[in-house]
Amino acid sequence: MSQDPRHYDVILSPVITEKATAASDFNQVVFKVAKTATKPEIKAAVEQLFDVKVEAVNTTIRKGKAKTFRGIKGRQADLKKAIVTLAAGHKIDVTTGL
Repeated sequence: MSQDPRHYDVILSPVITEKATAASDFNQVVFKVAKTATKPEIKAAVEQLFDVKVEAVNTTIRKGKAKTFRGIKGRQADLKKAIVTLAAGHKIDVTTGL
């Protein structure tokens, strides 16, 4: 099964936080995804790239925040995250990369 290069445009990076690590106990993995990505696209990309079975995909958009860094005001970009629930027996080790 060949990998579609467009899948690399959908999945940007894994989210490695304390909360995302705790989600791994429930067979979930969190990814940063493209803002235009749909749930079926995310599911197809994860299944193809990591060779796993995906049960569900939940998405959330965090609105960008206004921040000040060294007296310079700026704005963080909006961020879309996908919480991917894997089927029983499947696992993704996000620390190894692709």
